[in-house]
Amino acid sequence: MESLDLRVLGDALAWRRAGHAVTLVTVVETWGSAPRPAGALLAVRGDGAVSGSVSGGCVEDDLIARVKAGERHGAPSMIAYGVSKEEAARFGLPCGGTLRLVQEPLGDTAWVEELLARTAAHELVARTLTLATGAVTLAPASRDERMQFDGIKLTTLFGPKWRLLLIGAGQLSQAVAQMGQMLDFEVLVCDPREEYAGSLGLTGAAHLPGMPDDVVRELRPDAHTAIVALTHDPKLDDMALLEALRSDAFYVGALGSARNQATRKKRLAEHFELTETELARLHGPVGLRIGAKTPAEIAVSIVAQIIERKNEVSKTAQPAAGCAVA
Repeated sequence: MESLDLRVLGDALAWRRAGHAVTLVTVVETWGSAPRPAGALLAVRGDGAVSGSVSGGCVEDDLIARVKAGERHGAPSMIAYGVSKEEAARFGLPCGGTLRLVQEPLGDTAWVEELLARTAAHELVARTLTLATGAVTLAPASRDERMQFDGIKLTTLFGPKWRLLLIGAGQLSQAVAQMGQMLDFEVLVCDPREEYAGSLGLTGAAHLPGMPDDVVRELRPDAHTAIVALTHDPKLDDMALLEALRSDAFYVGALGSARNQATRKKRLAEHFELTETELARLHGPVGLRIGAKTPAEIAVSIVAQIIERKNEVSKTAQPAAGCAVA
């Protein structure tokens, strides 16, 4: 799966190749309860077709009407919605929300092609637009970077900012991997068992050969990495967890019943000298308690818990309320 913004760029590229005029619109600042975050992307075709979203719909309707009425821009420009309470109500922005957007005509598509190629190779890319000239530059980005806008240049990030490493390539792992990709995680799967690794068959998920503990160690998990052990084989899961619980991964989980988890923690403490603090980081039984039974339901519970934890971590790095968010 691709991220929404990458699909927007893919659609915009296809439209330009077909000879259509295309305007890209990016949310750069929000106040109040704006429906979409800063960085959200929309493409508007010359005939009014759209891809992506910058609001709940009413702002898109106005942008479409402008394009269909013949409004064109030769260079990037700013546009604001919801400045007044009346306008916020008109455009369906809740609680007096306000949006500031940058709209830019898509001319040269070379940067789009390069960006899509680099993100397809799992690279995180920073795209910088200079408003005065419309010039676009691409550069490698780190997971700690955020969208930036100073009124002169707009820098947005594309590609997988979060990583999900799954230990095991069984049916449950495939369901979790598919959902993870839908949520813009770079999904990595480690399973040294040939009979499982050969049946992974997931487009976009990378298979990492080797023993799980070696793979985790070589990956050097950071605060944007989640690790879930799903083999149900202690010889594989425990070794991966040993490294994961000592890493900076924001989430570490393991499949198994409450009794199995208690036994696992005792084993890790006695044989591998993991501390109580390290063991307390383990989510097990993995996933939210939603009564899940099937692999798909269990995958939902696992991914939901990862997102819950990810967003708790993310909130600590967010600006105070009332400031622009990325």
